[in-house]
Amino acid sequence: EIARFVAGREITVIADALMRDLGIVETPSGLVGVAAIPKRAAVDPAKDAILLDGVQDPGNVGTLLRTAAAAGIGQTLLGPGCASAWSPKVLRAGQGAQFAMNVVEEADLAGFMAGYRGTSVATTLGADACSLYAAGLDGPLAWIFGAEGQGVRPELLAAARLCVHIPMPGAVESLNVAAAAAVCLFEMVRQRSA
Repeated sequence: EIARFVAGREITVIADALMRDLGIVETPSGLVGVAAIPKRAAVDPAKDAILLDGVQDPGNVGTLLRTAAAAGIGQTLLGPGCASAWSPKVLRAGQGAQFAMNVVEEADLAGFMAGYRGTSVATTLGADACSLYAAGLDGPLAWIFGAEGQGVRPELLAAARLCVHIPMPGAVESLNVAAAAAVCLFEMVRQRSA
């Protein structure tokens, strides 16, 4: 597989010490590649999207991108305060999802929501939120997932057309943002394929 991939490409052999410095993990695989960041397309106000509001943890951002791509979502808007979609840790957690979708960083989330032609959906623990499983999730949908500690900012929450919560009968009060997104996005997939 590797021989077929590198055929016709320029190969540079570097010292082990330099490879350790370039690697983002303790034991690098021994391969490093260079790829251009894709040019972003204009966002489509009539297609599914995820909007990330201040999600700072690179592992969460990468997992959110990967989960969204797996659920068939083609665009992600990262608001100010999010980890960079192209940082090494986000790329690693995303497993290439960044190349399978349109990723817009430093996006004006409120502006996108104002012009969105589908339903904007915020996840919240607020009393006015309906159960995720009772919500009609036919599209298009723009899912808003908030920062790890604070959740979705109040102004975005107020602008959302639908607020949902994930029923949790267990002994914890909240889920990790990436886990919550996976539950929501695949409930959408389930409803649409039913």
